[in-house]
Amino acid sequence: MPERVYNFSPGPATLPYEVLQQASKDVINFKDSGIGLIEISHRSKEFMAVIEEAESLLRELMEIPDNYKVLFLQGGASSQFFMIPMNLLAGGKKATYLNTGTWSKKSIKEAQALADIHVAYSSEEKSFNRVPTDDEYTVDPDSEYLYFVSNNTIYGTQYAEMPKSDKMLISDMSSDILSRTFDVSKFGLIFAGAQKNLGPAGVTLVIIREDLIDTVPSDIPTMLSYKTHADKDSMFNTPPTFPIYIVGEVLKWLKDKGGVAEMEKINREKAGLLYDAIDATDYYRGHAEKESRSIMNVSFNLPTAELEQKFIAEAAAIGLSGLKGHRSIGGCRASIYNAFPREGVVKLVAFMKEFEAANPA
Repeated sequence: MPERVYNFSPGPATLPYEVLQQASKDVINFKDSGIGLIEISHRSKEFMAVIEEAESLLRELMEIPDNYKVLFLQGGASSQFFMIPMNLLAGGKKATYLNTGTWSKKSIKEAQALADIHVAYSSEEKSFNRVPTDDEYTVDPDSEYLYFVSNNTIYGTQYAEMPKSDKMLISDMSSDILSRTFDVSKFGLIFAGAQKNLGPAGVTLVIIREDLIDTVPSDIPTMLSYKTHADKDSMFNTPPTFPIYIVGEVLKWLKDKGGVAEMEKINREKAGLLYDAIDATDYYRGHAEKESRSIMNVSFNLPTAELEQKFIAEAAAIGLSGLKGHRSIGGCRASIYNAFPREGVVKLVAFMKEFEAANPA
């Protein structure tokens, strides 16, 4: 393996090196066909095999029930902010949302333009440093669903357990899908932009219960209807072929690693190493409350903004890339998704100790 930096970027994020190697071959000559992957027709038997295998692997790894459709869509996860209420809340229906960060706030804004939305909880006043427990909010009894973001990339917060409700759950899992096990059957719809934990930018995964598709109104734009894409198995128009291929290769890699349960063990160990380093000293301060900490994104601060800038620059100089925190909270952020190697976390922890010793507050 050639020298590569450790990429802590929150997304587009690091991908398994084995996947990149295979893709570099297939993009020139796919399966010895004499045609590059990005040149083949999306209707060809070669690409149909790619998308079918990707869906099959996803169903296996997530244990998706048979009464759910898997869709590979375009438009980014942000398009789901309006597609969900447009498809599921027509005719004056209501929904409840939990506001735990930038992406839930944006989804609330989009949904409020289309339907009656109840915001049952918000941690905005505390700079989104926590997610709620089930007893901290009340779901509107007339709601069709409870919407939440499972992992908040910017603020480093995550639901330790999925919310419980007698209402259908809908979740944006863009930054922690396939990082831990959970019961898909508790959800009406799950969606995720691929570019954090699943593949490259350009494809958005939607997992939707089939009975919901039957309720989609017929008067919404064709391309914004889940029914359009479900009826054609994501092939109504030209799908994002290359990102779907990479998703399939990442899923093969994940299966070879032992599946989601094994990956969850690895992820928890990686995050534990980093949080232990933060908790061992007052020099580093985690942004999220301990009970709400993410195993995917670790946001933290140093004593001063000047030290943070120096930390980020010196880390980059030794191959620890992408540690700058989001502009909304500053500081530092280490994104350690499935494909991020343990040795990168070990190197970061060692650097943190060295930096503190060399740069007292």
